[in-house]
Amino acid sequence: MALKPEPTAPFHSVQHALRVLECVAKHSGGVTDVQIARETGLPGAHLSRILLMLRREGYVEQVGDGAFIVGDSLVLLGSGGDRRLALSAKLQRTLSEIRDSVGAAVYISRYIDGEVKITQYADGPKAPKVNEWVDFRSAAHASAVGKCLLTQLDHNGRRDHLSRHKTARLTSRTITNEKVLFTKLDSQPPTVPVLDLQEYAVGTVCAAVPITAGQSVGCLALSMPIEHAHRLRQAADTLNRKAAPLLLSLTI
Repeated sequence: MALKPEPTAPFHSVQHALRVLECVAKHSGGVTDVQIARETGLPGAHLSRILLMLRREGYVEQVGDGAFIVGDSLVLLGSGGDRRLALSAKLQRTLSEIRDSVGAAVYISRYIDGEVKITQYADGPKAPKVNEWVDFRSAAHASAVGKCLLTQLDHNGRRDHLSRHKTARLTSRTITNEKVLFTKLDSQPPTVPVLDLQEYAVGTVCAAVPITAGQSVGCLALSMPIEHAHRLRQAADTLNRKAAPLLLSLTI
């Protein structure tokens, strides 16, 4: 499986956050924001946003003299055998927070062994998850999740996927023509959320943003009933902004 090279906005934020974490970890006795800025080369305003996110996520803590030290979340995620459980719990907490923030069910999806898989999700009474009336593995051409994952594959990777999963018409809005689908995927800006406007299921709209860590293709997505469609663009933009902490957890 080959990946397309375009980086995404969350990816850039995570790369900067990792530089900050590396700097903090190197100074076991604590390090000031001035010193972090000097060592990382990050502008002050940008560094302040990253440090705020890292504190909120528990990756760094600020001690009495204002210096930054390694936080509990980073310790847990770096703790060998417990990492998988710690990561799953951290992702679930983040998903729940994003669900409440966007007012919609949210999902993490990964492209694993040539298949679309929802690995975690958070829903609720006011944020119902989408009814999986057609297996997501067979609906990549129609769902926001699937299309977002396909945008991250190269042409051969997409052709391979669609050779195994035909582009069936699921609603009147589903794109079934492979050439039209590929053109749409190619024209998708990497920093703009992928939308599904009743292409997978009548009565449901969705959005997805990429969260690619290394060679692992993934996305963060949301779904909402059609009566909330007027909120989709704003919710998708919020989703995009919230993707960085989640991607950081997957990258550490």
